[in-house]
Amino acid sequence: MKKEIHPKYDIKTKATCACGAVFEVGSTMPEIAMEICSNCHPFYTGNEKIMDTAGRVERFNKRRAATVTAKAKK
Repeated sequence: MKKEIHPKYDIKTKATCACGAVFEVGSTMPEIAMEICSNCHPFYTGNEKIMDTAGRVERFNKRRAATVTAKAKK
């Protein structure tokens, strides 16, 4: 291996989630900021968390209701 071309690997990098959880992980980055982790992810917690961006959930529910009524009319 060539010397001085590889990044420094730190085994105690601090990874911080938006929920406030802090983990120590191995990485070449000095610090990691993430939006979602295993403490707050719906798959791991079992809690449903809907992040609504510009009314997407309402728009989806409206479309779904329209298709159900259209099928019922047939």
